Amino acid sequence: MSSNKSRYLFGALAGAVVAGTAMAAGAGLNAAERTGSDPTATPAAVARPNFAPPPGAPMSFADIFEKVSPAVVSINVTSRVDMSRLQRQNPGLPFVMPPGQGGEEGNEGGNGPRRQSAGSGFFISADGYVVTNNHVIEDAESIKVVLKDETELEATVVGRDEGTDIAVLKVKGTGYTFVNFENSARPRVGDWVLTVGNPYNLGGTATAGIVSAYGRDIGETFVDYIQIDAPINRGNSGGPTFDIFGRVIGVNTAIFSPTGGSVGIGFAVPADVAARVSRQLISNGKVVRGYIGATIQNFDEDMAAAQGMAGQKGAIVAELTPGAPADKAGLVAGDIVLSVNGVRVKSSAELTRQVATAAPGDLLRLQVIRDGKPRTFDIRSGVRPSESQLAAGPSGSGGTGPGPARPAPAPGQAILGMMVTPLDDAGRRRAGLPADVRGLIIGAVERNSDAASKGLQANDVIMRAGDRTLAMPSDLAAVVEQARKAGRPSVLVAVWRGGRTIFLPIKIAD
Repeated sequence: MSSNKSRYLFGALAGAVVAGTAMAAGAGLNAAERTGSDPTATPAAVARPNFAPPPGAPMSFADIFEKVSPAVVSINVTSRVDMSRLQRQNPGLPFVMPPGQGGEEGNEGGNGPRRQSAGSGFFISADGYVVTNNHVIEDAESIKVVLKDETELEATVVGRDEGTDIAVLKVKGTGYTFVNFENSARPRVGDWVLTVGNPYNLGGTATAGIVSAYGRDIGETFVDYIQIDAPINRGNSGGPTFDIFGRVIGVNTAIFSPTGGSVGIGFAVPADVAARVSRQLISNGKVVRGYIGATIQNFDEDMAAAQGMAGQKGAIVAELTPGAPADKAGLVAGDIVLSVNGVRVKSSAELTRQVATAAPGDLLRLQVIRDGKPRTFDIRSGVRPSESQLAAGPSGSGGTGPGPARPAPAPGQAILGMMVTPLDDAGRRRAGLPADVRGLIIGAVERNSDAASKGLQANDVIMRAGDRTLAMPSDLAAVVEQARKAGRPSVLVAVWRGGRTIFLPIKIAD
């Protein structure tokens, strides 16, 4: 399967209920073997072959595969296709992301063609709970789980989570071979890993590689991914990544690929994330996350330099949802969040993850810099809306892209490579702006300016610069002059466009 997210083809993700530290109750072990077994023991020794592998390399992956492969399943899905989703162009990429593995047939009822597709998954309990990707089954009309012995079982959806792309299924029956997650000891970068799945409908396929890196951010809000080089392809969606003891250390979820095939850069969701989400889905059918109602951006090096805070990292508040917890607590646009409950945050993703771990009603203490001074805010967490609700944005916001072309306002003062003029009622009507938007409206942008390179354009509104709200061009000119005297390379401005506010550092010309 694949999904049109970032520049990655999404392949596989999973979770587990049992957070074992070894293969106790794990795949391939019968009751006698499990009774009294040492959960930290390595697999039994095998006869030494006539060759010796390099130090640190396993003799073979065969013993591991024999034990864990009965727990890994193929998942066959019949669904209706949203053609607009399949044809969506990814920003910055020269091609349209292809659909997932499988073909399409028919077109009944005018709801798009019916599509047969396949992914992977694995049992996480003896009583029939199976984990796979949300994107594998989200549009499913019917789901079949295929075991290693080719037995087909009808499956129902227990719950799914858009935020981590995890879904849990259930099949009838008991006594299924299952595998456990390893949440404590994890392989080092360079250690061997094994993946098992259903690439291109070739079920029961094993591939091996190493852990390439940890903490990869590929644009997914709630996950720091493990990077592996074991080949992952379409249809591996939902398949597990094992360590050399047969413990699940991650779930194959994405590949970087300009072609659709493996190029040796794959990503897996860490076991602790997948296990936690799966437990919630089994218990409640959904995942509940904390929420403060703030749209945020990375506070990066360029922004820090523009504010005279060189080296500082964090998350800057771009917008607040009216009446949401952050708004009620007094947070404002332009606040720079440095920590949550004493945990440092260096990016917007880290802030979102920290807030998401809170339960509704939990107290979140945010350390913030406002106007160059530290402040503390106590915020009671709310309940995070679904990812689809958040993507839709506030009612009446007008979306995130530029609106239709409109006549530019009259020329104003040239500052930072832009012609700006006060936003009056006439300019607001001309640009189709809401009544509550205040600032300077851009009439034109110099082609070779830094403002142009940052994407600013006519009818964008500069609402604030530095720590100052703007009403007249002289306000912006004063901020620029102040920054110049302080030796700062740029000015941080808040720009309103199409219902959204974004912060951009604009360089000061020599």
